[in-house]
Amino acid sequence: MSGASLGAGNNNGQVAPQQDQRFPRLFLRILLSAAVGGGTFLLTSLLGVDDGNIWQLTASIAIGSAALIVQYLVAFGERFEKVDRRFAEIISATELFSKVDGSVLRSEEVTRLVLGYTKLREQGGDIVQAFGEKELARLAKLMEGLSGGSADCPGENHEWLIDITDCVKMTLDATSTSVDRDFWYSGPAERYLVAQEKAIRRRGVEIRRLFVVKTPNEVTESLRDLCEEHKRRGIDARVLVRSSMASNPKVNDFIVFDRELCYETSPDLQSNPDGTWLRREEEHVEDRINQFDELWAAATEPSPEPQRDPDPQPGAAPSVASG
Repeated sequence: MSGASLGAGNNNGQVAPQQDQRFPRLFLRILLSAAVGGGTFLLTSLLGVDDGNIWQLTASIAIGSAALIVQYLVAFGERFEKVDRRFAEIISATELFSKVDGSVLRSEEVTRLVLGYTKLREQGGDIVQAFGEKELARLAKLMEGLSGGSADCPGENHEWLIDITDCVKMTLDATSTSVDRDFWYSGPAERYLVAQEKAIRRRGVEIRRLFVVKTPNEVTESLRDLCEEHKRRGIDARVLVRSSMASNPKVNDFIVFDRELCYETSPDLQSNPDGTWLRREEEHVEDRINQFDELWAAATEPSPEPQRDPDPQPGAAPSVASG
C-alpha cells in the first residue's frame, strides 16, 4: 500500500481515522464561533442599540471570528507544545546515543536492546512482555548500581560470577570459606572453573584461590583433593588456617577481578550465601587487595596427608629406626 492510499483511505475507500477526527473538530469550532456570534447579536439587540442591524452584524461577525481565531491559537499552542516535547525527546535520545558511541559499551549492543524490546512489545503476549520488562528493569538496576559504585542481589548470583570471569583480563584473586565449600561440587562450579581455564589459556590471566579454614583439623583429604583439582586447571591454590595467625582474622568470601571490581557474598544464619554484592569503589577494592595479599602470604601449600605405617603382622618384631 502506497503512502497516498494511506493518506486518502483504506482498501474499502473509507476515510482514514485521522481525517475522520479532523471534521468533527472543525465542525465544533465553526459551531462554537457561530454560537458566540449569534449570542453577540442577541445581546446587542437586547441592549437596544438603535444604529440599525449593520452594527449588530458587524459586532457579531467580529466577535465570532475572534472566537474562531482564539480556538485555532489554542490548538496551535497545544500542537507546538507537543512538537516541543517531541524535539526535547529527540535531543535527549541523540545525546544518549552520542554518549554511548563514545563509551566503552558498544553502541550496537544498545541498539539491539532497544530494537529487541520494541519488537517484543509489538509481537509478544502478555506474559512475554511482562517477563521482558522485568529483565529490562533488572538490567537497568544493575547499570544504575554499578555507575553509583555498587550493585546487589539476593542469594548467590552465579551468572554474575561466570560472566565477569569471561571478562577478566589480568588477575583473579579469590577466597573460599566453609560457607561456599559445597559450591565446588555443583554444576555452576564446573562452569565457573571452565571459564577460569579459558581465561588462563587464552588471555594469560593469573588466578589465585585461598581456601580458608579455622583450625588444622579442617584441612581434610577432600580439601587437599580440591586444591589439587584447581592446580590441574592452572589455578594457584593455597590453604590458610586462621588459628595459625596471631590476629585470627575473620574472612568473608570475596573475589577481586583485575584489581578493579569486587564480587562478595555474605552468609545467613544457616551459613548459606545470603546476598551478592558487586563493588567498585576504589577505597573498598584497595582494602580487599591488601587483605588478600596479607592472607596469601600467611597461607601454605596443602601438604599431602602423612602415610601411616601398616600394622605389623602378628609375631613380627617392631622395626627400629636407624640413628
